Amino acid sequence: MTARPFSRGQVVDQLRALGVQPGGVLLVHTSFRAVRPIEGGPLGLIDALRAALGPVGTLVMPSWTGDDEAPFDPTTTAAAEDLGATADLFWRQRGVVRSDHLQAFAAIGPRAETIVKTALPLPPHTPDSPVGRVHDLDGQVLLLGVGHDADTSLHLAELMAKVPYGIPRHCMIEQDGRRVRIDYRENDHCCRRFALADDWLRVRGLQAEGPVGHGTARLARARDIVGLAVDAIRQQPTIFLHEPREGCAECDEARRG
Repeated sequence: MTARPFSRGQVVDQLRALGVQPGGVLLVHTSFRAVRPIEGGPLGLIDALRAALGPVGTLVMPSWTGDDEAPFDPTTTAAAEDLGATADLFWRQRGVVRSDHLQAFAAIGPRAETIVKTALPLPPHTPDSPVGRVHDLDGQVLLLGVGHDADTSLHLAELMAKVPYGIPRHCMIEQDGRRVRIDYRENDHCCRRFALADDWLRVRGLQAEGPVGHGTARLARARDIVGLAVDAIRQQPTIFLHEPREGCAECDEARRG
């Protein structure tokens, strides 16, 4: 049996009931598959998010490429496939501003330029990255049909707390008409233990949870997410990594790095 599509108005009501702040900054990580069907598809969801924020709110989504070797053009390069259809459609909409580098985010609203027009952040989620600027502007983070494993604010927290792990990475950029390789170390791992943030936020009443479309959403202030994670990391620097005995190859690689 096919589920009944939610209308734009119904989704706006759900977002506002959850606590999305009109006029605020909202960073959204989403899986449309988890919330569909919504009238208008992913574009209908984008429209509802913008309506919930109102004309002076700023909507932000990840928009990186997933290909560190290929040249990046903010006007033509597709977003990484694992970011989903909504993120890839978002940056293509009229009025949306996108970063000029391959670790891109996209945004629309009065603070869009301030948030996404950064220098290339390496590793990707430094305090001066788009995620860092959402944090500085006291924005909210909406996890729509996804969990904290998709929450880039937790990577920001890792860098702010100076975690001792990382994986060697590199990317290629255009510089003075030639391709240049940049090597860096990224705080990357499986991210499954980012789910710990659910308990930290819930016990303090800092995370709203409820339905949006046919899925479940989580909403919290970026500063709350980052602040609690930084405190936890300072007590246990590898809290987000699986123990070696648990057999997680990605976390083991991060430890070795």
